[in-house]
Formats: sequence, structure tokens, C-alpha cells
Amino acid sequence: NIHSSLSSGTVASPFKSAAVSSIPKKPGLDPNDFNNLRPISHLLFIAKVLEKTVASQLHSHLTCNKHYEHFQSGFRPHHSTKTALIRIANDLLLAADSGLISILILLDLSAAFDTISHSILLNRLSSLGITHTPLRWFQSYLTGRTQFIQLKSFSFKPSPVTSGVPQGSVLGPLLFIIYLLPLGNIFRKFCIQFHCYADDTQLYMSKPKQKLGGVVYAVQCSEDRPDVSIEETKQQLHTSMAQHRRAVQGA
Repeated sequence: NIHSSLSSGTVASPFKSAAVSSIPKKPGLDPNDFNNLRPISHLLFIAKVLEKTVASQLHSHLTCNKHYEHFQSGFRPHHSTKTALIRIANDLLLAADSGLISILILLDLSAAFDTISHSILLNRLSSLGITHTPLRWFQSYLTGRTQFIQLKSFSFKPSPVTSGVPQGSVLGPLLFIIYLLPLGNIFRKFCIQFHCYADDTQLYMSKPKQKLGGVVYAVQCSEDRPDVSIEETKQQLHTSMAQHRRAVQGA
């Protein structure tokens, strides 16, 4: 039961088996194209109850000890898309009014939930003061997981899961933002303003003249970076209407 799992620091094998189905990433996408699909893990109801109990305690620990990234929206109470958009839009508008040119870089992490290294994640948890029995529980939760594809009434043979956290789980999103915590320190080191929402990250700087070519490279090369791949980087110039044409022509 839940109490014995928490007190012993172990998670039973049936709680770690997931039936995987797929849903379109966005409405209107072709469901026959695998690139448009997102895998969702379906867990036992009692497994989700256990995860919800742990997630509540983990959230309290992160909040009381101020471990959350201040500029992390999504997967947190009272931190939605609105909080992210209001801050970024406000910063960019203030910069434009001050005659500055803002460069915004949008980082899209590919297969973010699936590429999480379990050993790195456990080290992250340990560094946040989660040790002894609680840490053993997370180690048990992450190891020995299996998943199988389910199509209607047909189920394929289970396969082991050696990395990542299950999408569709209760703990997955919370563990994901813990995994990405070092990103904030990397950006601050280079004096980059940023805001994270779920697995999307927005980087921006506002200066008269500034080169940002090494920012993404710095993230990729940092020794403390999360082991995730950057699939797509988009750069946009945000200026006031009077500066826009001049900025683009001079880029």
C-alpha cells in the first residue's frame, strides 16, 4: 500500500508499468504522421494516488526551501502561461520604449521527458536535500520501469525504460522542472534574461549592440547542463515600430 511504499522507500513493479498510447501534439495535425504524435503513459489508478501523495510532499519541500526556479511557469500552482507572457511582454515593451533592440531566442527541447538521465535526476534530488529513504524511493520509482504499446484491445510485449519520466504521470512534470534547474544558473552567468514554461524556454536580451551567437553554444557545452537536445532555435527581433526596419536591415 501507499504507507508501506513510502516507509520502505520502494515502489512495487505493477506501479511502474505503463500502457502507452499516442495523441496529436496539437489539434488538426495529421495523426498518421508519427512526428505529430505525443506518447501518453497510462498508469494504474493506485499508482497515480501514490504519485500524488509524493508530489504533494515534494512540492512542499521545494516551496519551503525556495528551490523552485523563480522564473518557471507551468507545472506549478499559480504560475501559468499568463505569468510567463506578462513578464516577457512587459520586459520587451520597456526595452523598446527605451530605444533598445531585444533579441528573443525560443528553445524547443526535443523529446524532453523521454531523454532525462535517471542518474543526473537523482543527483539533482540529492542536492536539494532529498536523501535517505525519500531518495531511495525515487531511485526505486525510476528503475525497473516498463512500458508497452496498447492499440485498442491489443497490447504489445513490455519493454524496459532506462531513461525519462512517463508523460501522463503525476510526478513526471515536477521531476522535469527539477531536472532543468541548472539552466537558470547558466543563463544568469551570461546575464541572459529568461522565463521557462513547461519544456519551453525563452531567452532574451535588450541592448544597443549585443552578440548572442554563443548563448545556445554555452548551454550545450556547459558541464552542468541537462542532458537534453535542442531541436529548434528561433530568433526574433522585437523593437518598436520606428526601429524595426532599421534593426532588420542592419542585422
